[in-house]
Amino acid sequence: MRKLVYFVASTIDGFIAAPDGSWDFLVISDDVTAFMTERYPETVPTHARAMLGVDAPNRTIDTVLMGRLTYEPALREGVTSPYGHLRQVVFSRTLTSTDPAVEVVAGDPVEFVGKLRQEPGADIWLAGGGSLAGQLLPEVDELVIKLNPIVAGSGIPLVTRGFDPHRFTLIDATPLPSGVVVLRYAKA
Repeated sequence: MRKLVYFVASTIDGFIAAPDGSWDFLVISDDVTAFMTERYPETVPTHARAMLGVDAPNRTIDTVLMGRLTYEPALREGVTSPYGHLRQVVFSRTLTSTDPAVEVVAGDPVEFVGKLRQEPGADIWLAGGGSLAGQLLPEVDELVIKLNPIVAGSGIPLVTRGFDPHRFTLIDATPLPSGVVVLRYAKA
């Protein structure tokens, strides 16, 4: 069965974006970019792949899931298909149409992911945001967190969900020169 992998950048205090949804305060340095293109090339947006020398076929991921707020920054920049090399799914009750390459789902994310996992294919990347991650947390098989050496104080949390502990086991930690540590966890 396909794994659901929540791959996201976070601050030390657990925020994936500022209160306004921006994330430009997170570390995007050469070492982080090199790590991403080497280990997780599927997560590099389509419009940046050639510039970064990413021409490898998808290795482990073939589908990306996003909440509307995660998708909107690309739309504001005129990018309607940010991950054209993947199957793109945006969960939204308000967004109606964007690009034929982007599937908009208004229904239950848990039900959708349950069906998606039964289809043949590679792993599924949950790109964010916190609300969608909160709904899908029981379904997450693996967490990959680019932990940034920043304390934000507030913002959009890694997961928006009532108190409901879920245990994960650390399977890999990669410290980078910029201070970012890429943590990889599996569902316990």
